[in-house]
Amino acid sequence: GDNASALIITRDATINAVGTADAPIIFTAEADDTNDPFDLTGNDRGLWGGLIVLGNAQIANPTAETRVEGIPDGEDRALFGGNDDTDNSGQLSYISIRHGGAELAPGNEINGLTLGAVGSGTQIDHVEVIGNADDGIEFFGGTASIQYASVTFCGDDGIDWDLGYRGKLQFVFVMLGDDDGDNGGELDGAKPDDGEPFANPTVYNATIVGAGIGAAAKNATGLLFRDGTGGQIWNSIITDHTN
Repeated sequence: GDNASALIITRDATINAVGTADAPIIFTAEADDTNDPFDLTGNDRGLWGGLIVLGNAQIANPTAETRVEGIPDGEDRALFGGNDDTDNSGQLSYISIRHGGAELAPGNEINGLTLGAVGSGTQIDHVEVIGNADDGIEFFGGTASIQYASVTFCGDDGIDWDLGYRGKLQFVFVMLGDDDGDNGGELDGAKPDDGEPFANPTVYNATIVGAGIGAAAKNATGLLFRDGTGGQIWNSIITDHTN
């Protein structure tokens, strides 16, 4: 009925959320008692929106800027894209994003962490996403990089990239839940498919674990590559998906 909550960092704004290993910054639903480790599980999804960061880096789109998915039409603060691949949207370090993925617009769920045209000047490390109803982490263009990411029990894909994403990922862990979840990674290129720049990220040290053969989850594919994406994946393990 009512619109879900979400935290949206607009272009030209910054977020500086810097936790520690012992005291991470937790983004979660009001219903989540963070003092009780047993009140919610990874299957409790869609209890709020998610964290969205928007920047001014280049995207592979017919227009230089576009509106992030999940936000109703007419909201210009939801625009992302530009020509500054070194754009700085701040710092995310030792953060935990839990139980998100609710709809802000019909049929458009929010990812746990959405990075729209975020530039390489942004520092992102030690990020976990737990129990999101849509994808765990999705990149729409840009050049942002992440070191140390854990994505578990999300209702769609673990990691997504699209619109010409050209950053780097290292030390990535993805695990699908046995009840729901699609691909370990859904990797798109550009819009339209022959647009430029093509997606061309580099991934090192990823471990992507599916739900296991015969699980109730769709659990389709470890890495699903679509038109117009390239990239390099090094020293990684992908296992236990249906296909």
